[in-house]
Amino acid sequence: MKARTVFALTLVLALALARVEASEVPAAAKNSTLSWLSLTDGGEYEASWNAAASLFQAAISSSDWTQSLTAARTPLGQLKSRDTLSATFSRTLPGAPDGEYVVFQFSTSFENKASAIETVTAMKDADDTWRVAGYFIK
Repeated sequence: MKARTVFALTLVLALALARVEASEVPAAAKNSTLSWLSLTDGGEYEASWNAAASLFQAAISSSDWTQSLTAARTPLGQLKSRDTLSATFSRTLPGAPDGEYVVFQFSTSFENKASAIETVTAMKDADDTWRVAGYFIK
């Protein structure tokens, strides 16, 4: 098989997989993630910790989370816009127990940083409720 044909087949399979993953993303995961982000946008960092997944809460204390997020978000200023770049469903993530996860990436603009990428991982918690288990901003 020629290299060009192999590449084309690989691309078709990758695109088909992306469509399957996108269709598997539960609306509840996105709704929970956006609600959680609204807490962080409003400076309600302790409330965001309280609303986070048990895995998240086990990894960082409320006071450490509040301190870290204050240091990271305050210099950025107010949120101007946030658009979803991707949402990928997975049953496994490195360093996390098997479960149900959705990794969201957002293109975000803040008052003092025009272009940022937020990566938010939602997980289905032990009580079958989707909650945020990870947050990273770049």
